Amino acid sequence: QVQLVESGGGSVQAGGSLRLSCAISGYTGRRYCMGWFRQAPGKEREGVAVIDMNGSTKYADSVKGRFTISKDNAKNTLYLQMYSLKPEDTAMYYCAARDWAYVGCPIGPDEYNYWGQGTQVTVSS
Repeated sequence: QVQLVESGGGSVQAGGSLRLSCAISGYTGRRYCMGWFRQAPGKEREGVAVIDMNGSTKYADSVKGRFTISKDNAKNTLYLQMYSLKPEDTAMYYCAARDWAYVGCPIGPDEYNYWGQGTQVTVSS
């Protein structure tokens, strides 16, 4: 049974930073896509950043240069380092996983099978 458990969310002021973690268990695929997604109140869930088993990454334009996705394979943990946070980054953040696709890891949330429960990030101005 695949389980993803996020942590690290919180409340920060604009310009601050946070690091989200996602502990992954039960996923045995060697070729995978994993990523971070977010959903703000009244908005659709959107992709933030994804990474594949080779470390190739893809970011949403809104977070490029401010967020970094990484994975520690020894710890089976996915991270999202967030800098220069803005109020518009306020959302519930989810990690998700799926098997790797030949066309590369999609950043659309509908393409992912396994999801965590989310961690809230609130950025105040």
